Parts: sequence; structure tokens; C-alpha cells
Amino acid sequence: MKLIVTADDFGRSRDINAAIVQAHRRGVLTAASLIVSGEAFDEAVMLARELPTLAVGLHVVLVDGRPVLPRDRVSCLVNDKGLFPGAPARLGIRYFFDPRARRQMAQELDAQFRRFAETGLKLAHVDGHQHMHLHPAVFPLLIQLAQRYEAGGIRLPHDDLRFALRYDRRRRLIKTVWTMAFGLLSRRCRRRLRGTSLAAAERVYGLMQTGRMKQAYVLALLRHIQAESAEIYFHPTVGSRTDELGPNPEELQTLLSPEVKEVIERRKFTLCAYPDLR
Repeated sequence: MKLIVTADDFGRSRDINAAIVQAHRRGVLTAASLIVSGEAFDEAVMLARELPTLAVGLHVVLVDGRPVLPRDRVSCLVNDKGLFPGAPARLGIRYFFDPRARRQMAQELDAQFRRFAETGLKLAHVDGHQHMHLHPAVFPLLIQLAQRYEAGGIRLPHDDLRFALRYDRRRRLIKTVWTMAFGLLSRRCRRRLRGTSLAAAERVYGLMQTGRMKQAYVLALLRHIQAESAEIYFHPTVGSRTDELGPNPEELQTLLSPEVKEVIERRKFTLCAYPDLR
């Protein structure tokens, strides 16, 4: 069984960068998803060049973050501070129904891929902040760009609601809504990947416990996985927790856990990255 262990938000802050380096050097982390508009982007690129065994992908940001393009180029998409608002539903409606917003979104998406290419790093995979890359107006453009820039694969969330609720029944309603919404989107996106060179893991875990990927949950999850290929994604930091959904310093401890490493070895998972799934 192949297992990808990914940290999101590489380049968002120096604390997150430091956690990713530790988790790769001393833990089980195999990949990181880079925010090319992040405040610590330049440092992340320098660190990635020093870690040739770390697979680096693009973490597309089209909600709740900073765009690459100047404010006047994405005026339909940003707030008065020049940032994408943290309102995925509202932005999703705009991307779907507003032709001008779609054009600006397409230009921003292209700019993020170009900035990643300028780093000289190999594009291991593509995913999206708050999974906005699955949006019906975004994903067709994403596939074209991912193939143009020779990405190894694309993240399609496919978590396990029943298992997650056995572990933690809190937030049952939101977990059920996430399962239905992202399950539908991921199935549509998986069909569109057929015939392309882009890989997708059979299972992708992290949604049900996002920001709460503690050791006990991950150990139980590793014992539960039966898929031939799977990704588990995290939001680690060496700093303090800044948001309910992460980053979370406890997730770094999970990635560094000897018990987690031992279960991975005992179950004979092959730690890898998206290009290894092809």
C-alpha cells in the first residue's frame, strides 16, 4: 500500500516552514503543498531546494488568502484589503455565475502556476486551500494547467465519515455536509481525470479532523486504511494554534511520533508522493 503524508500551507509562515522541515527530516512527512503568495514563500522555496526528497506541490489559494496578481487585476474577487475573503460559498457562487469573476479567477490561477514554475521545483501535485480547486468552474482550468506544468497528481478528498464518527462524534452535522459536498465534487473530478497523466489517491484523509490530526486519531486511521493508495494531510506548525482548523502544533507532534512511524512500518505502507502513483 502506498501512503502520501502531506503538510499544507508551506510558505504561509516561518513557523509552518520550520514544522515541515522537522516533520520531513525527523518524521514521516513525504510532501508539502506550497502557497506561492505566502508571507514566507521565499524561505519555503530555499528550504525545499535543500530537501530534495521532499515532494513539493502547489496549494492553490482562491479563498481566504492573498492573490498573486495585483489588486486591480482581481478586483471582483478580493475585499477592501486586497485579500480573498474567507467566504467559500459566496466566492463559489461568484465563480460560477459571474463571467468577469471567472476570467479574473482564471488569470490568478495561471499566475500561481507560473510563480511555482519560476521556482524551478518539480511540481509533485496540486491541491487547494479549503478544497476550492474542486469547484466546477475551477477544476477544468486546473486540469489543463496541471498537465501543462507536468504535475504528478491532484488531491481529491475521500475521507471516511463512518470511521470518523466512531472516533469523534462532535460536529456530526458539518462532517456529514462535508462528506456529501466534497464526495460529490470529488467523484465528478475523478471522472474528468480519466485519460490524463494525473494521478489521484484512492483515499484522502484529513477533512474530518482538519486542524485536529492528533496522534490517537492518526494511529487509529493507519490501522483502518485498506486502500491501495492513500494520502493523509496535516497543518503543522512550531508556533501556536491560530485558528480552529489549524495550523496546530499538535499535528507536528503526530508527524514526529515514533508510534506513528512504527504502525506505518508494521502495516508495510510505502511512503511516497503523487508521482509515485502513476
